[in-house]
Amino acid sequence: MRARVLAAATVAVLLITATPVPADAVPSALPAVVPCPRLPTPTVTRPPRPVPPAAVPAQRAVGGEALATAGLVVPPGAPAPPPVTAGSWLVADLDSGAVLGGCGPHEYATPASVQKLLLAATMLPKLDPKQVATVTRADLDIEPGSSAVGLLVGGRYSVETLWLGLLLQSGNDAANMLARLGAGSAQAGVRQMNAEARRLGAWQTHAVTPSGLDGPGQFTSAYDLALIARVCFADPTFRRYALTERTQIPAQPALKKPGFQIQNENPLIHNYPGALGGKTGFTDLARHTYVGAAERDGRRLVVTLLGAERRPVRAWEQGARLLDWGFALPRDASVGRLVEPGEVTAEGLPASAPPRAVRAPAAGGSGAGGPEWLGGAVVGGGAVLVGLVAAVLALRRRRRPRGRRRA
Repeated sequence: MRARVLAAATVAVLLITATPVPADAVPSALPAVVPCPRLPTPTVTRPPRPVPPAAVPAQRAVGGEALATAGLVVPPGAPAPPPVTAGSWLVADLDSGAVLGGCGPHEYATPASVQKLLLAATMLPKLDPKQVATVTRADLDIEPGSSAVGLLVGGRYSVETLWLGLLLQSGNDAANMLARLGAGSAQAGVRQMNAEARRLGAWQTHAVTPSGLDGPGQFTSAYDLALIARVCFADPTFRRYALTERTQIPAQPALKKPGFQIQNENPLIHNYPGALGGKTGFTDLARHTYVGAAERDGRRLVVTLLGAERRPVRAWEQGARLLDWGFALPRDASVGRLVEPGEVTAEGLPASAPPRAVRAPAAGGSGAGGPEWLGGAVVGGGAVLVGLVAAVLALRRRRRPRGRRRA
């Protein structure tokens, strides 16, 4: 009898532990990557691509699981987007936050001067546009030959003039000065920029310079740029600056230097009906980067591109074609959304979510957690096993002849 009970218990345990896990509880296989429509690109010489940070799966799914792809994601039934040379891009609705489509939305890339939008998102609310400040020598510590407004050491300029120099002429000297004025030093300004990126949910963005000049460990993504641009275009002062066609950099009488005029380098505002402005960027490492926004029939869209080439189509024109594609989609089209500031943590979890339970590693194991469905099955199966063993032992005790001793 005892043997039959033990055999029955063993069969029950085997049946329990071998029961297949329901299909909806098993992690599904990753979907196939859909190639993005590409334009042929010329061969270019560029520095070695930096090694990006290790991917955090939850961060790649911020805004929606469909965005966690290195390839194309568009709404079901949507026409194919126009081919571009950009390595990654995204189109989103500035007002609703709906993501209309993208190519590698969460892929790491180098920002170049579109990083100046993060500087604007961080410092615009902090600085009085009428404040007048004096240029220091450290403000002009920029890479030789890089874009500059032409600020002069000892020159005095209003904060508004600095913003216009930053957004129209992509002045790296203006970027350093604005970061210093907003935070006490350019380095402190970068720290505040990174804190703002985290607040916005742009967890794949890490700034090293205020201007977007290349630096080790500096990255962003097309999705993150859309989050940052959304904050910028929500500010009426930014919108006014971004649409300014030209402005005068004032003379510096104390330095005996005349004033001069600068023009907006973003061709979208001159060539695209309903353009709201944006930002261009280029370094040998990043290649051409672009952010542009436009309004049509009461709908405001933004496009972000990273790693583009200007041939056969310039980056802003690629952006314009993607905006046209987005405006042609139904208003309810979506593959994801732009998260709200403060909504997600570094792990890609909702900021209000309770902490996850941590399971103790098995003896001799690595401590790495397995899938939760597997852990639940093991814990549940273990509990059943303990219960069955206890029942078997109790039955054995009841059936054991009195006075018999175990060896």
